[in-house]
Amino acid sequence: MVFFEVCGPNEAMVVSGCCHSKPLLVSGGRTFVWPWIQQIQKLSLNTMTLKIDTDNVYTRLGVPISVTGIAQVKVQGQNKDMLLQACQQFLGKTEHEVEMVAMETLEGHQRAIMGTMTVEEIYKDRKKFAKNVFEVASSDLVNMGISVVSYTLKDVRDENGYLKALGLARTAEVHRDARIGEAEAKRDSGIKEARAEEERMAARYANDVEIAKAKRDFELKKAAYDMEVQTKKADSELAYDLQAAKTKQRIKEEQMQIRVVERTQQIQVQEQEISRREKELKAQVKQPAEAERYRLETLADANMKRVVMEAEATAEAIQLKGEAEAFAIEEKAKAEAEQMAKKADAWKDYQDAAMVDMVLETLPKIAAEVAAPLAQVNKITMVSSGKGDVGASKLTGEVMDIMNRVPQLVENMTGVNISEAITATRV
Repeated sequence: MVFFEVCGPNEAMVVSGCCHSKPLLVSGGRTFVWPWIQQIQKLSLNTMTLKIDTDNVYTRLGVPISVTGIAQVKVQGQNKDMLLQACQQFLGKTEHEVEMVAMETLEGHQRAIMGTMTVEEIYKDRKKFAKNVFEVASSDLVNMGISVVSYTLKDVRDENGYLKALGLARTAEVHRDARIGEAEAKRDSGIKEARAEEERMAARYANDVEIAKAKRDFELKKAAYDMEVQTKKADSELAYDLQAAKTKQRIKEEQMQIRVVERTQQIQVQEQEISRREKELKAQVKQPAEAERYRLETLADANMKRVVMEAEATAEAIQLKGEAEAFAIEEKAKAEAEQMAKKADAWKDYQDAAMVDMVLETLPKIAAEVAAPLAQVNKITMVSSGKGDVGASKLTGEVMDIMNRVPQLVENMTGVNISEAITATRV
């Protein structure tokens, strides 16, 4: 029957006996074992912590001291040669026995290193002491299959007060150096404070000078900028006033053009009204009078012809002809007298309208006569006080003023108010 044996990662198995010319080493694994003909043994690979005390060892200068070191050691299971050495040295022994062997070895090397160094070296340079012990002890323990994982000097002490005396002396030196350092520090501090104050004042004065220069430059630049801004502002205001004046002038010109158009339209309306009045007068007065005159003349001619024919037909033709002519003349005179009477009545009824008609027909001629001298002028120089119109609007206004005085002149000459007559005719 074959058994299957297993060991953990913190131990090693050693199989010896049949089928093995030398022991089979298994570190943290498994293997087959034939009972009765093969033997299996286990060796711990745990890390062992050792406290190494060395008391009253004389150092290089003959001062006895005691030290305590802490070491971490273990059986090396990864290296087959070292594991074989460990099996040869410790197989069958307990873990405590292995610890004792390693401790005795380390304690001997620690004691030997202490004898080669002074108290001051051990106390002040613990790292050097630990390194020396680690290197010397590792060389011996390797031959046993044990590796030193770490070594640390934990404590250094003495029973004669040497370390205390060293501490007192060092303390006195430290106090002395501290007082000297404090005095020097105060001195240096005073010197540096004075220099700092001097530099601060110099920096302050320099800063004040720079501030004054900067303020002066700022005021100069600000004055230049203000002057430029005021200049631009004045130019802008002048440009605005000029543009406003031009705009007002254009508005006035447009208003004058509108007034001219309105006057033109009023004249056209008046002309149309006059034409309508003429046609109405012709239809109501002139044409009926002419028709009546024509009727009377026709009757007179007919009567005259009739009388002449009758006179010719009779013996008294000559007399009758003379009478007929006289009658015709009389009838014609009556017709003309009647026409003149009707025309007089019509003029009486339409006296104002006729007068307005005549004035309106005459107004364009008057305007042409007033404007005729202006058409012959090559250049006109006008002086304005700034309150009235200038330019073409001024000339047009003067012509219109002359035309506006014409109705007043007509009224003064004829007694007819043209404006009232036009209003009456519209009604």
